[in-house]
Amino acid sequence: MISIGTPLLWSLFAAFVLVALAIDFLAMNRQGAHAVSMREAGIWSVIWVAVSFVFVGWLWWYLGGTSGDAAAREVADAKALEFVTGYLVEKALAVDNIFVFLMLFTYFAVPPEFQKRVLMIGILGALVLRAVMILIGAWLISQFHWVMYVFGAFLVFTGIKMWWAAGQEPDLDSNPALRWINRHMKISPRYDGERFFTMENGVRMATPLFVVIMLIGIVDVVFAVDSIPAIFAITTDPFIVLTSNVFAILGLRAMYFLLAGMHERFHLLSYGLAVVLVFIGTKMLLIDVYKIPIVWSLGFTVTVLAVTMLLSLRIPARPGEAGSAFPFRAKKREPQSSQPSN
Repeated sequence: MISIGTPLLWSLFAAFVLVALAIDFLAMNRQGAHAVSMREAGIWSVIWVAVSFVFVGWLWWYLGGTSGDAAAREVADAKALEFVTGYLVEKALAVDNIFVFLMLFTYFAVPPEFQKRVLMIGILGALVLRAVMILIGAWLISQFHWVMYVFGAFLVFTGIKMWWAAGQEPDLDSNPALRWINRHMKISPRYDGERFFTMENGVRMATPLFVVIMLIGIVDVVFAVDSIPAIFAITTDPFIVLTSNVFAILGLRAMYFLLAGMHERFHLLSYGLAVVLVFIGTKMLLIDVYKIPIVWSLGFTVTVLAVTMLLSLRIPARPGEAGSAFPFRAKKREPQSSQPSN
């Protein structure tokens, strides 16, 4: 498997991620527990998006995008396009991830001032999981070409499942993981600051914040399993796969607080994301028949997501249609009782 990732590029990227996480943790510790304002979230969201595009611009230049060598320019253009397409797909999946976080925070009534710590832990878990799964996925594809068909079929299945779950209310009460936690752990009914464990009447108990952390870890696994095949449909270069994933995740905390109050406005976004996943899965299934150009994938992804967001703003959500049950089980709709006719 050919990759542009040289030891220098990998080292620079690893150093950048460590510095970015250190800055994020330092800022969080200095601020303490507080509710993040829309202005603060907006500024950080813009910064992370700008940093991502500065990176791809630098990468394009580094690979010879401005050189007189036509072959180098072709490679630079292709890798930059792969990064941008992968970044947008992963960012769209991250938005859906955010709405699941919001659902969990609402269900457990997590105070706003405690949410940013939970999100930071969730982001670290997502970064580690993506890195491990990307390495495994890259090895599998390099050894077994037929794995691409498995990934493609899985994405089509996931897209159909996401379409079905869109607009449906999740049934967290029957979630197997939550039921297992309730059976095997003593859970305090109250929060104790940002602590994960507390003492009540001499008994050590987990706080609801710890339960939220465990469920977010499960959500991280589910979305990592979904997103890794999606990015491999765009490029099999491990460096582009990992960098586009990481840059999409790094701004997740700020983007959550920016979109937390706007999830009802984008009630159709899950439908658009489902269509994109089915398209990408189909692209993988056709890889040996016809290779869909990256620029077509980028255009299709941007168009579908933009159309669903615009339609969300124009078409008001019906009661109970603002959410999405994915990746949880949907609640069974109660049958409407028929009124006796007079």
